[in-house]
Amino acid sequence: MSAPTIGQLEREISNRIRSLYNVELGLRPSKINCHFFHGELAITLENTVSKIEQILIKSGSDILAEQVRIDIDRIIVPQIQYLVEEVIGKPVLDLITHTNLTTGRTGMIVFIGNLPEVRNPQAIPKAYKKKVAGSNSN
Repeated sequence: MSAPTIGQLEREISNRIRSLYNVELGLRPSKINCHFFHGELAITLENTVSKIEQILIKSGSDILAEQVRIDIDRIIVPQIQYLVEEVIGKPVLDLITHTNLTTGRTGMIVFIGNLPEVRNPQAIPKAYKKKVAGSNSN
């Protein structure tokens, strides 16, 4: 079987994250963007704030809403790390996430170190340019 394209990996990760949010949190993010860069994977999600967090924010209980988000992240982040590792076949070195409870947007940066093997590495921003620049200096 040939290696997947970078777009196929990005779509697979997006679909699995959408499913994870639906199954684990009962949320359906309206939009998920997933893009590989040199050594990193950037993921953005929209509409990721739960009803209880929204109610807490509206009632002025911002600190409690933030604590709920911390607890949600404690549960969901390891699962996202595992699914990324499973899709790309490489270990995740670190995963940083933040959710803006007011806008409902979540951003993640996944540090992977080595890019996965793909059929079209030239489609990965900066990764291909860095490789080409490095090969010209030899």
